[in-house]
Amino acid sequence: MKFVIAPDKFKGSLSAFEFCAAVEEGLRMVFKEATILKMPLADGGDGTMAVVQHYIKGEKVSVMVQDPLFRPIEASYLFSKETKIAYIEMAEASGLKLLKEGERNCMKTTSLGTGELIADALQNGAQEIILGIGGSATNDGGMGMATALGFQFLDVNKAGLEPKGENLIHIKTIDASEVNPLLKNISVKVACDVTNPLYGNNGAAYIYAAQKGASPHDIERLDIGLKNYAKIVQNQFGIDPQHIEGAGAAGGMGAGCISFLHAQLTSGIDLIQELADFDTKIKGADWIITGEGKLDDQTLSGKTISGVIKSSIAQNIPVAALCGSLDISVATQKEMGLTYAASIVKGVSNLEQAIQASYDNLVHAAYNFASVLNFNHNP
Repeated sequence: MKFVIAPDKFKGSLSAFEFCAAVEEGLRMVFKEATILKMPLADGGDGTMAVVQHYIKGEKVSVMVQDPLFRPIEASYLFSKETKIAYIEMAEASGLKLLKEGERNCMKTTSLGTGELIADALQNGAQEIILGIGGSATNDGGMGMATALGFQFLDVNKAGLEPKGENLIHIKTIDASEVNPLLKNISVKVACDVTNPLYGNNGAAYIYAAQKGASPHDIERLDIGLKNYAKIVQNQFGIDPQHIEGAGAAGGMGAGCISFLHAQLTSGIDLIQELADFDTKIKGADWIITGEGKLDDQTLSGKTISGVIKSSIAQNIPVAALCGSLDISVATQKEMGLTYAASIVKGVSNLEQAIQASYDNLVHAAYNFASVLNFNHNP
């Protein structure tokens, strides 16, 4: 038997690596000689950096950059000298997690620090950059990121603008004469699982700015600013970011990456599976065992399990999902393409107890799954 264990984390409980270890332990109780391939995955959210490091064998590089409010902060990214791939998480330098509740105000915040991480990776010889843009504190359209790479945003008087949300509305021209020359030879892929346009009712400001500290008046101004920004970008670079799916991601960072880095936006799980060479490695598997903290209707929307199922269907491999909680109907399970799905929780317990017992419960669930398989093979 060949098993591939390919989970996301159980948020607040088990990492994807711990899930792999627990399931292997349970499987080995029944199938001692089985081939077991552990392939931890992620979809671009928390925990993605550790998973990426596992596949690119990169080292953490620490750099002093500017946080969302232009304050110095040490932030890290991954870099593999062998493959020349850098993995950068926007949240490390420009994330909401870096601000106190009262500091959140995306009129004032910048993605400059993320650009400084990119610039450092270029200096280190990166030829490919994978950028995760979840958890941002910004709504500057990637203006800060671009500034760190040599683009200059000028007002009507040709004066340079500080790269933050409130200044989008004042941009009249973009000067690209001093852009970092290393950008010419770089490939950029962005983990992006939203499809929002840059501006408008479903755009970056109206959908996401409130949670980043914007008032209703701020949101209106930011939206006008993003519209102005799109017009300037189209006039100067011939790119209309408004009509590219995902341009509104991370406060317009999607648009900035497309416009200034010529980036490709793709789903987080697709990027990680590509790094892991997932579709090649699963060939010949009898089962893929996956899981995440909660399996519900949202799982179909760009999450890890949806990516695993997509790959498994292409190769006709059945998938079992072992999850912290299960909130789907039989019809939904069939629609997802899951052959087997179960919650690992045992008995009556509160959330804290369930979290504490996750590893042992997962071992037991994997053992039970393997026992049923073994019985079917050897009745």
